[in-house]
Amino acid sequence: MSSIGIVGAGNIGAAFARALARNGLSATIANSRGPQTLSGLAAELAPHIRAGTIEQAAAADLVLIAVPWSKLPAALSGLPDWAGRIVIDANNPIEAPLFKPAELNGRLSSEIVAGLVPGARLVKAFNHLFANLVSGDPRAEGGSRVLFYSGDDVAAKAEVGALIARLGFAGIDLGPLAVGGSLTQFPGGPLPALNLVKFG
Repeated sequence: MSSIGIVGAGNIGAAFARALARNGLSATIANSRGPQTLSGLAAELAPHIRAGTIEQAAAADLVLIAVPWSKLPAALSGLPDWAGRIVIDANNPIEAPLFKPAELNGRLSSEIVAGLVPGARLVKAFNHLFANLVSGDPRAEGGSRVLFYSGDDVAAKAEVGALIARLGFAGIDLGPLAVGGSLTQFPGGPLPALNLVKFG
């Protein structure tokens, strides 16, 4: 398994970290405030999850990014070229507490994120489920909870799909970003917040 980093320690980033730890997978998690602010989460999820800097988390082979939309440019600025590494875009162009949609000027949010991670192979995933469903038992209803993903790089999608399966979810490939990204984007897409379970 590739090394894993998590940029963003809010609801989704922390939920992803808990899912990894539950399955014995290691990762480095980071936020904008520094590793010392994540000592509680790192202690909870030890020995699998450790707190680091954004630079350390972003150096992993596979990096999930889940940052408040308006803070994405600052969080990702100054990082080196991603050089073909995989970025999981778990962001939605909206922020609490007002949940006012961001102005995307007709573009998909993943297109904007891709522009912030030059050289990365981007896969959209982990943005359409509530955080408690990402961190909870994906087999709780007697089947496997569905987790959608999409992207334009077939090999990158295969690796993310394998990780999704390793975490116990039923991954469903929605195709390229132009299709899958629009289906799972919140707000606007029809699939966010649906808690679907695959049986058999």
